[in-house]
Amino acid sequence: MSTTTRPLTRPWWLFPLGAATVIFLVSALPRYVGLDPSQSLVATDRGPAFYPALVTHIFFGSVMLCCGVLQLWPWLRAHHPKVHRWTGRTYVVTGIPTGVAALVTSQFPAAGPAQQVGNTFLGVLFLLFTVLGYRAARQRRFKDHREWMYRSYAMAFSIVANRFWGMVLLMMFVPEVMTGADIGTEDPTLASAAAASAWVSWVVNLLIAEWIIHRKPRRRGNRQASASRSVERQTPVSSSSGISTAPPS
Repeated sequence: MSTTTRPLTRPWWLFPLGAATVIFLVSALPRYVGLDPSQSLVATDRGPAFYPALVTHIFFGSVMLCCGVLQLWPWLRAHHPKVHRWTGRTYVVTGIPTGVAALVTSQFPAAGPAQQVGNTFLGVLFLLFTVLGYRAARQRRFKDHREWMYRSYAMAFSIVANRFWGMVLLMMFVPEVMTGADIGTEDPTLASAAAASAWVSWVVNLLIAEWIIHRKPRRRGNRQASASRSVERQTPVSSSSGISTAPPS
């Protein structure tokens, strides 16, 4: 099938990515719109700078996540380049305060130094990848730009992935939660699960981004190889005596 007849399904993973982003924002964002710390999904008694940094991270990050999905949509990039450029600029403008706020909140970990280091690495790498992607676009190195932005959004999407990995790791570290047992908030295994999730949520995303960047287009290669073999079979080949060995018309 021609690549121009199915622009919305390539790449296919944009659909679950976008759906997961919308579900996450609809379920999490309303708790922070009223700027009421008591509605926060995480404890806010971690110092005066924590809650302002948290809501800054969430508000700017919500816009950034939506723009990121649009940035990764090949059809939009090909057919509406002006929209692609403006959503890209918005992604960078909102991504910088999102990353800086993440660096602030990461210094007040609920699960100890392991979570602190993991979230700090996340914030630093996100800012680095975003700046490198923007710089490559300004220099018209568009292949490098796309690769850096894949990495940037992989880091940004870790906040969504963290919800999934948090539950998986919680069931692994504290299987009693599956039986409805009462687990105290001071249980050290809870901190271990949270710290592990802080790392897994972005490391796995980054590995997936690298796979997308470096994977080989096998189907296209197979089609090109098949077409090449077909041309070779149809091309007349002369023998050493000068008589064509191609079949008669």
